[in-house]
Amino acid sequence: MSTTTTASPATTQTPDGWPDTALRTAFWAYERALMSDDVPALDALFAPGAETLRSDADATTVGHAHIAAFRAGRGGAPARHLLRVHVRDLGDHALVVAENERIAGGTGVQTQVWQRGGRGWQVIAAHVSGAPETPRVTDPAALTDPTIWRVAPGTKPLAEGTPGGPLAGASVAVKDLFAVGGHRIGAGTPAWLETAPVQPDHAGAVTLLLEAGADVIGLAHTDELAFSLAGTNSHYGTPPNAAAPGHITGGSTSGPAAAVAAGVATIGLGTDTAGSIRVPAAYCGLYGLRTTHDAVPRDGLVGLATSFDTAGLLTRDLDMLRTAARALVPPAPAALTAVAVAPALFDLADEETRLATLAAVRALDHPVHTAAIDPDALDTWFAAFRTVQQAEAWELHGDFVTAHADTLEPAVRERFRAGATTDPADVSAARRTLTDARDRLLDLLDGAALALPTTSAPAPRRDADATEIAHTRAGTLRLTCLASLAGLPQVSAPLPRVGPLPAGLGLIGPPGADLALLDLLENR
Repeated sequence: MSTTTTASPATTQTPDGWPDTALRTAFWAYERALMSDDVPALDALFAPGAETLRSDADATTVGHAHIAAFRAGRGGAPARHLLRVHVRDLGDHALVVAENERIAGGTGVQTQVWQRGGRGWQVIAAHVSGAPETPRVTDPAALTDPTIWRVAPGTKPLAEGTPGGPLAGASVAVKDLFAVGGHRIGAGTPAWLETAPVQPDHAGAVTLLLEAGADVIGLAHTDELAFSLAGTNSHYGTPPNAAAPGHITGGSTSGPAAAVAAGVATIGLGTDTAGSIRVPAAYCGLYGLRTTHDAVPRDGLVGLATSFDTAGLLTRDLDMLRTAARALVPPAPAALTAVAVAPALFDLADEETRLATLAAVRALDHPVHTAAIDPDALDTWFAAFRTVQQAEAWELHGDFVTAHADTLEPAVRERFRAGATTDPADVSAARRTLTDARDRLLDLLDGAALALPTTSAPAPRRDADATEIAHTRAGTLRLTCLASLAGLPQVSAPLPRVGPLPAGLGLIGPPGADLALLDLLENR
């Protein structure tokens, strides 16, 4: 049944950057009508008259009547998911460019010029283009790359999954912090490996993936004791980033990220204390899930900071991430039905990353509202997080660092040493601050996911100087620490792009909402 949009005055810009709510409503009405082949609704959203345009690779159709006749005879548009929606406000006109991935394969772009008039917002010109699916490249050399693997894949898996499980046929690159029976844990530094015992059993998270049918094919490198976000390692080298050649993978789940991005592993099993799943996901164009704290067993794991350590997953596609996540975490207690946007969080990213992430938020067909977070509070929360993280890291590994200080990369060594001199009273005060911060975040997450850039910028180049990497790391940690300090799940989706480089849309949910976050991404 056709509906007519009535005129309404312009409102303030929406939290996700539409010029007004009426245009956002009209765009999504048009998108839903396309997917349901509701021709009358589509006709109502296209401006009447002989000058309205609709173009594709074959021809330009001129005039509303001819466009309507074309739609009535084509049988519907290809089913798709939106990736990014770009909007430029031109006053009583707006330019909208919507990028999509098609369910049957391939990608598409729809460019629309909307005009506000007596019937509200209507399309006066549209152009549709599409491209066939680009095969995901697999790099066989990555199977033996010593910068990726400490124990590289061989002729048979390190551990075989249970036949017939939901992950049957999937291969797992395990971060070299988890126990895999019959092997030692290397923890990213030869000094640790030298005295590490052979593990008699698998870590709990490894066991869950094996029981679901996945095969463990190798042990992949991590940054030294997982206390970095760069993915570089002075002992084993810097793994390649297949999604952004010449750029770092991010860490500390660097080896699994490189393996999955190169297509030689289906799943990367890693840890996330302060972003070590989410950062590599953003830098390598992967889906990444930091699970709810304590939702996944941590036995058989070399940790960093007990209050924040959790297991996480990396995959190339959302369906595989969902299947793997179901093997690790319990079902979601409730659905997430809205998205919250905090301007203070987007301001932590550089301009290009901020705009790219907002374009990805607009591709989510869910109500969007503004979440108020005080920028000064963010600095306070981050400082408290670092205080507790460094104190706990020293408590876990201080003896090792003291005995092997000369073998550690200087920046990693100094992060540990910062925890050695922390006043216990300061740690107690920091924990109280984190409790308050968690309460504040939970208030924002009532039925909603909090959207934010996963990282402050795309992956730095491999030859970037230490100052640039440190600057990017500092900005990123202020974003990643939020889910960490509150023990919350967060997914990073490779929807934004900054030029040719991948970036991540982060969605934080309440405790236990791991799978609900993935559903939110699916229903877009």
